[in-house]
Amino acid sequence: MKSRMRARPQSGKGFTLIELMVTVAIVGILAAIAYPSYKNYVIQGQIANATTGLSAMAANMERYYQDNRTYLPANGLPSPCVAVIPYGTFTVSCPGGPTDATHFQLEADGSGATAGFKFFINEQGKQTSTVAPPAPSGWTPCTLGWETKQGKCP
Repeated sequence: MKSRMRARPQSGKGFTLIELMVTVAIVGILAAIAYPSYKNYVIQGQIANATTGLSAMAANMERYYQDNRTYLPANGLPSPCVAVIPYGTFTVSCPGGPTDATHFQLEADGSGATAGFKFFINEQGKQTSTVAPPAPSGWTPCTLGWETKQGKCP
């Protein structure tokens, strides 16, 4: 008895076009979900830089005030308020300088990915933030503190 061996058809190695399109669709859906979250995560990191910069500059202002009893330039020393310091995509400054010997307001102004974000602190430690276009939607101005996470005003 002869046994007949049948030749098996060889299957092609690789992917079919349908398998490839399904994979591309899945990757596209995951990217569409992940990218906005990643973008907010990056913005939150930049906001942390800004608020850290504001806190540091406010501490410098208070230290200067304790030494000189004024926020204005005194004893031949410039006020720390004249410095403009970059913190990531934010610039921390004291626009217009100290308003008088006992008052100041510091500002962190965003650019690039954080354009439209502004954070403020004054000599009393009052923190506020504003958000305007072209900032992403979902972020709101806050008069009770700094909004460091989307939609969460303290």
